[in-house]
Amino acid sequence: MAEFTMELNDEQKEVRDWIHGFAADVMRPAAAEWDEREETPWPVIQEAAKIGLYSLDFYAQQFFDPTGLGIPMTMEELFWGDAGIGLSIVGTGLAAVGVLANGTEEQIGTWVPQMYGDVNDVKVAAFCSSEPDAGSDVAAMRTRAVYDEAKDEWVLNGTKTWATNGGIANIHVVVAVVDPELGSKGHASFLVPPNTPGLSQGQKFKKHGIRASHTAEVVLEDVRVPGHCLLGGKEKLDERLARAREKAKAGGERVMNAAMATFEASRPAVGAMAVGTARAAYEEALEYARTRSQFGRPIIDNQGVAFQLADMRTQIDAARLLVWRASWMAVAGKPFTSAEGSMSKLFASEVAKKVTAQAVQILGGNGFTREYPVERMHRDAAIYTIFEGTSEIQRLVIARTLSGMPIR
Repeated sequence: MAEFTMELNDEQKEVRDWIHGFAADVMRPAAAEWDEREETPWPVIQEAAKIGLYSLDFYAQQFFDPTGLGIPMTMEELFWGDAGIGLSIVGTGLAAVGVLANGTEEQIGTWVPQMYGDVNDVKVAAFCSSEPDAGSDVAAMRTRAVYDEAKDEWVLNGTKTWATNGGIANIHVVVAVVDPELGSKGHASFLVPPNTPGLSQGQKFKKHGIRASHTAEVVLEDVRVPGHCLLGGKEKLDERLARAREKAKAGGERVMNAAMATFEASRPAVGAMAVGTARAAYEEALEYARTRSQFGRPIIDNQGVAFQLADMRTQIDAARLLVWRASWMAVAGKPFTSAEGSMSKLFASEVAKKVTAQAVQILGGNGFTREYPVERMHRDAAIYTIFEGTSEIQRLVIARTLSGMPIR
């Protein structure tokens, strides 16, 4: 039996330090500018592409790390650098994972490289699932996909919202309803190629935080895509729908659906993002407390400040351990019998909000100004308790898992 260890191996440490260097030398100096501009930081993404950090190969290597720690380690370091730019760099991965999880080998080989482009012409991709009336309640989705058998085309109509890279993406992955009677089990995912007529960007959101990440509505008006753009293919879809109808007749609605299981496995990555932001704010507050003097001594000598920092560090480390546990469970195929994925995301996101608020408090008036990065970090941290399932949804998932109630 392998010796138990909680230490990263030499290769992981090398990768971690490499990402940290990029975050410190490239992302942080650019963070305030792109936050103010509220635009996609294309030059930073291109720099990431030049060194191989923005590439399918790199994320595939981290995804297949046998310890499960490659992705959370990457997310923590990037989001330590800056949450807005970090999301601009990893946002394409949301769409790529959708194709990798559901697409055929041919679809993966054809479309995923187009999501990233190349060093000289970087591209981004968008995963479009949420709708104005269907965020956490995925069963309320209204975007429809109707098959035109005569032309072997799917016709998509609807509006997506909160789409990272929505409207500016080279490739859009769109989740749509193909069988309304099956609720969330009657959904399918479609690839929308570049310059497809009928797809347009709707409202671009001006956000409280993560402002360097582009977030917008995506409007679909009679968008026609070839039959081969249905992820997984029509034969597989027909088989899945038939099974869902049989399960519905037999009371199968009590089984966790595939989308919920996928979210449960992906939530630790969001938790790692939150840990990165929290750690960055804590480090800023610690350095400030060591160097800022009041009444003739550094403010860290005051228990009121020192105890806050002690709590901040303890909570960050606890959050990281929950993220690492869930990430290891996912790669090891361990069932989330207590919704450990949601636990990690819930705790880490709440810690990020609390720690960044405490950092602002420790810096006092300086923390409330944009001259110091904790102000931006505090705004950025607010997103973690909202996206990929709100904290309330995480608690609902955990509670229902513990009680044995159905998770829909």
